[in-house]
Amino acid sequence: MRHISIDPQLFIRNRQKLRKLLPPKSIVIVLANDIYPTNADGSMPFKQNSNLYYLCGVDQEETTLVLMPDAVDPKQREILFVKETSEHIAIWDGAKLSKEQARAATGFERVEWSDSFDSLMMTIIPQADHIFLCTNEHLRSVNPVETANDRFIKKCQARYPLHKYERLAPLMHKLRIIKEKQELEIIQHACNITEAGFRRLLSFVEPGVGEWEIEAELIHEFTKRGSRGFAYQPIIGSGKNACVLHYISNDARCQNGDLLLLDVAAEYAGWASDLTRTIPVNGKFTKRQRDVYNAVLRVLRGANKILRPGNTPLEYQKQVIEMMEKELIDLKLISAKDAKKQGPDKPLVRKYFMHGTSHHMGLDVHDVHPPHHPFAEGMVFTIEPGIYIREENMGVRLENDVVIGKKSNFDLMGNIPIEADEIEELMAKR
Repeated sequence: MRHISIDPQLFIRNRQKLRKLLPPKSIVIVLANDIYPTNADGSMPFKQNSNLYYLCGVDQEETTLVLMPDAVDPKQREILFVKETSEHIAIWDGAKLSKEQARAATGFERVEWSDSFDSLMMTIIPQADHIFLCTNEHLRSVNPVETANDRFIKKCQARYPLHKYERLAPLMHKLRIIKEKQELEIIQHACNITEAGFRRLLSFVEPGVGEWEIEAELIHEFTKRGSRGFAYQPIIGSGKNACVLHYISNDARCQNGDLLLLDVAAEYAGWASDLTRTIPVNGKFTKRQRDVYNAVLRVLRGANKILRPGNTPLEYQKQVIEMMEKELIDLKLISAKDAKKQGPDKPLVRKYFMHGTSHHMGLDVHDVHPPHHPFAEGMVFTIEPGIYIREENMGVRLENDVVIGKKSNFDLMGNIPIEADEIEELMAKR
């Protein structure tokens, strides 16, 4: 197996926590994601529905989870439906989970084949008053494609029009923002794999190397260590490309004297990590580059001090913008006089730092979260300030992942080089 076996107790606890949030006579139904087509007879790599994976740990298509704590028959209170394998499937795609394997991996006592779902639901749903269904309610979500869960919502509402339909998303957001100990261990492992990839690059990057070649070095290191690859589309931007926030073409050659921005990280066992580092292509920062770099690093460390329980995302971002304003004045990118004239939106600051500082991270790199929820112990956040000076073809962003603790935060990437001197020293060993 590529990654460590995950103790099914994690998924059992997750389901227990969800049951406690349900009103009486409720049923929860969550479907796996589809396998999406490309062209001809091709398909995209499968990516499981994160809520389903959080509740059962099955990374397989055509899986459905049903929870109904109040079902009259105890055997109907928790059922997992999985795709039945066949000799044809085993030959062409590899065998799917057996019922016994599914029970062992998930902690479900009852596992059925997917083709029995409709008939069983006809006996279970009529017992419920509330039907909780799964929609994507991430604040940044755009859903141009109808998902398996979207289709099921229509089908279910047509068949059972008088039930009370409920949103599962707010409950899942509330649960997923606080990480279990085992989740933190897995995320830490993903961060450790990311560290290995970054250290590999420090002895590889030099003038003339292609951004795509750097991507190849990373994917080699990640997969060698049990990751399925990048937790998100890698951003490997040199020179002016570093000023494009979502630059993913990675098709330029790195030039002598430029900075290289690397927003690259590994997944592990389904959980994400998220790292950004900015390094000099030739191994040495210029004075200007170092000044900008250290300014970003000071903001990262200042943000870590205020990313604490009780603070709120809106207030936190305002405080970070104030830190960044001071740094931009010191770098002579804006004047103190003009800064005082800014309105509350701080347009002068946002010219050089136009994105948010932190986001939740977990099963998704931009993990789900209730809007404006105060920070709390057990949450995992990125901290990623940046300064982008397009007129100088220079972009610097630094990013670490931290767990909010009771007395202080724990930096999951604390072992990954970040000081300018250490990066130069390690690059000198090429």
